[in-house]
Amino acid sequence: MADGGSDRGDGRAGAGTDGPAADREPGGRPGSRTDRESAGRSGARVDRESAGRSGSRADRESAGRSGSRADRQPGDQSRPRAGDPAGDPVGGGSFLPPAVEAAWGVRERPSKGPRPSLTLDRIVGAAVSLASIEGLDAVSMGRVAKELGVSTMSLYRYVSAKSELYVLMQEAATGAPPDHLPPPGADWREALAAWAWAMREVYHRNLWLLRVPVAGPPATPNMVAWWEKALVALEGTGLDEGAVLSVTLLVAGYVKNEAVLTADLAAVVAASDDPPEQVMTRYARTLRRLAAPEEYPAVTRILDSGVLDIADEPEDEFRFGLDRILDGVAVLVAGRGAAS
Repeated sequence: MADGGSDRGDGRAGAGTDGPAADREPGGRPGSRTDRESAGRSGARVDRESAGRSGSRADRESAGRSGSRADRQPGDQSRPRAGDPAGDPVGGGSFLPPAVEAAWGVRERPSKGPRPSLTLDRIVGAAVSLASIEGLDAVSMGRVAKELGVSTMSLYRYVSAKSELYVLMQEAATGAPPDHLPPPGADWREALAAWAWAMREVYHRNLWLLRVPVAGPPATPNMVAWWEKALVALEGTGLDEGAVLSVTLLVAGYVKNEAVLTADLAAVVAASDDPPEQVMTRYARTLRRLAAPEEYPAVTRILDSGVLDIADEPEDEFRFGLDRILDGVAVLVAGRGAAS
């Protein structure tokens, strides 16, 4: 057997097999198996390591950068923001949670697999309905899941936390600003007043919105659209961008604060089961009994005037405050115009 193997080995090797016996394997194969395997290992390793050092890491990283985004599933990363020269996904440097990115259309849910029984719109709609009927405190992930007839954990595929759900509820309830804002041909004051009244209407239509914690600056499509309308209203005033932003925040803050106060007072009146005028009269009578004139002379003058015995319309109070704010802005606009 060994000789046969030697003969076959010599026949295969031909003339090139002549050499010292020490170079042959037992059985006559030219070159030992150990030598060949050692050479093969060392040569292959050198070749692989050389190729790996020279190209693999750079090639892999380059390929990873250029191709990985395209290879990912739609739900894994955001689509690149339009106009972003680097093409980086919004999710890479965005402070927005995934569901809010989905509201902008820069993140898609995975399309593979069975069609889900839930959608983000269904979840948000159920939460808004619950808040409208029972108030914001009634909204929880578990309660919304119960309303939808699903498990609580199934909601987390779409919304990561209740705070994120709040943002989406606010977006849905606020809606897009009316197309007529600012009114065509209106000056800045008329345009900004129209914006304030429209925003007030949104709050009074959805009083639970007033209890949503502030999560940051406007960051959803509808909220940014409302912001845009206010900024556009102030175009042509001559104010710089910083002043325009400050005026917008001032008016927006006034609108929300007035809505909170009006809603709270309305809740007090509703809880008493008495007409607003009777509630105010009872309040004034109580205050007269408690506030001594010598200690509270200014309050006494207000009480004596009778103004607290009359329940003013909330719209009248809002109009008065808004006009005074806009009067101040008009002084600022006039001053900037004179300076320029």
